[in-house]
Amino acid sequence: MTITQPDLSVFETLESEVRSYCRGWPTVFDRARGSRMYDEDGHAYLDFFAGAGSLNYGHNNPVLKRALLDYLERDGVTHGLDMSTTAKRTFLQTFQDLVLRPRDLPYKVMFPGPTGTNAVESALKLARKVKGREAIVSFTNAFHGMSLGSLAVTGNAFKRAGAGIPLVHGTPMPFDNYFDGTVPDFLWFERLLEDQGSGLNKPAAVIVETVQGEGGINVARPEWLRALKELCERQDMLLIVDDIQMGCGRTGAFFSFEEAGITPDIVTVSKSISGYGLPMSLCLFKPELDVWEPGEHNGTFRGNNPAFVTATAALETYWTDGSAMEKQTRARGEQVERALVSITEENLADVREYRGRGLVWGLEFHDKSRASRVARRAFELGLLIETSGPEGEVVKLLPALTITREELDEGLSVLARAVRETA
Repeated sequence: MTITQPDLSVFETLESEVRSYCRGWPTVFDRARGSRMYDEDGHAYLDFFAGAGSLNYGHNNPVLKRALLDYLERDGVTHGLDMSTTAKRTFLQTFQDLVLRPRDLPYKVMFPGPTGTNAVESALKLARKVKGREAIVSFTNAFHGMSLGSLAVTGNAFKRAGAGIPLVHGTPMPFDNYFDGTVPDFLWFERLLEDQGSGLNKPAAVIVETVQGEGGINVARPEWLRALKELCERQDMLLIVDDIQMGCGRTGAFFSFEEAGITPDIVTVSKSISGYGLPMSLCLFKPELDVWEPGEHNGTFRGNNPAFVTATAALETYWTDGSAMEKQTRARGEQVERALVSITEENLADVREYRGRGLVWGLEFHDKSRASRVARRAFELGLLIETSGPEGEVVKLLPALTITREELDEGLSVLARAVRETA
């Protein structure tokens, strides 16, 4: 694919140095539909990034777009704080009918603000308020957001350093298989909890991702998650599952913790909950934890009504029969896994491991710089993929759940070529 030099001057002169994704994909995108994005020169790119997991149903999904346009055309309320609106009522009723009741989940729904880190901050505040304790336990290589409370339970040293102040009241523990199976699960954690001389303040809660996306596609086993839930119950700690990137069907089931058969005390949801890439997040929690005073946690943009509209359309379209959606995602995931097996066999000396669930997969190389070279070459070949892991050592595949078999095969072929050509 021949790429003419795009005009990036205004971004380079005016926009802050903090910009990141645009450095890896140096073109100017103009439009997008489904699993493809197009730059202003008309070049097409197959998208295996999906807005970092915010576009599970693809770009400009026509069903969701129609619902949004109809709502705007009739002058539906756009900004509503936490006022009662028809759009919010319809979303809440649909979410209860299609998501919570079929799974026998008792949760109250809180709209904490439009982003994932808003949901995490509210979850941490609520846990501390309920338990009257400050400490929160998180896990190695976790990522929970960029605001201070979320950073305090995030593992990445580079991101933590950006805070500029000490990040307190968070204690990391080893994630599943952190010691390569040489230490029993939770031996260290439980010993610290029970030893009065350990120096660990009694935690209010534990926060965990069932699959660590930014941390390198580290997949927790169902039995590990069940043991964690049991530990929390024994030790009077709340279990918070951060399902911001792995929820909304990314791993197959609507919630990523369903496979483990657990019911977390608190769940954070964002990214693809609006279905259209519109800002929206939820904090879900058991009714007995709803101890908030009115207005004790709020936010100007927690009532993003256009997001409620597209979220409702997404639920009605894809989760009225959730089993069909889950089956399709798992089938696409098996398609990815077969391709990664083939790439690994072809590059035995170079590939360290592949891992994933549903439609989130990672390919890790022994050479930690290799992943960024693969991503760069993939872009040149018309495929958008990002890297993850503490040193960017993992190629991360996050295609839309609605991607076709043919599009998935096309992208996986490009990935295989990028791996081959960066050897």
